[in-house]
Amino acid sequence: MDEKSRIILWEQYSKDRTLILKEKLILEYAQLVKVVAGRLNMYLGNNVEYEDLVGYGVFGLIDAIDKFDFHKGVKFETYASLRIRGAILDNIRRMDWIPRSLRKKQKLIDNANSKLENTYGRLATDEEMAEELSITLKEYEKWINQTKLLTLTSLEEYIDQGSELRIEPMNKSRYTQPERVVEKNELKEILAEVIENLLDNEKKVIILYYFEELTLKEISHILEVSESRVSQIHTKALKKLKIKLGNNIELLAGF
Repeated sequence: MDEKSRIILWEQYSKDRTLILKEKLILEYAQLVKVVAGRLNMYLGNNVEYEDLVGYGVFGLIDAIDKFDFHKGVKFETYASLRIRGAILDNIRRMDWIPRSLRKKQKLIDNANSKLENTYGRLATDEEMAEELSITLKEYEKWINQTKLLTLTSLEEYIDQGSELRIEPMNKSRYTQPERVVEKNELKEILAEVIENLLDNEKKVIILYYFEELTLKEISHILEVSESRVSQIHTKALKKLKIKLGNNIELLAGF
């Protein structure tokens, strides 16, 4: 369905919220659920089935359709993506099956990472991390894969904590709000400065992931490290950015 047809469908649904029209909207945007679920699935590995993520995401899509105000001129895909992601993560958190031993592993990894970074002034390699933790490299990689879910849920709490990004109407020119343009430009300058102060590998991961839109797997090939290591670097970099940017971490969502 092209954009004009979608607009017509939304106009119809805004006037007559029938089940038939709602089902058409769900089918039209079902692919969006798969995109969001696929992006989250990169972090989760084998911890949660992809089909389950899609199932959780459908509830978010339905919620988005129910609450979306077409007349505000906001782009639905942006609004729905947040709802879908939120629904998926809410369901993951409700599982509450993460054992205490896994949380302990995450703490050990974080402590070892901080210690080695302070010692070497750079990111530790997988081999150095394994040695510091007194485990084999294979065991370390297993630990990283096991703690991906913890990494993801804690990271999402850093970014949104249940709130939504400020979404501006798509038909509203930024030039009609000069003070907002100035503010955003200033924030972008701050973002650029903060990114510049990251460690080299952290900087590369943020730029490649958010600005070049590469997947974690593609980044792992470029940096010649494991995909799980890229995920760890990504999380650590975002935590640093959150400390510096506060709520303005949402700037990354604009890229």
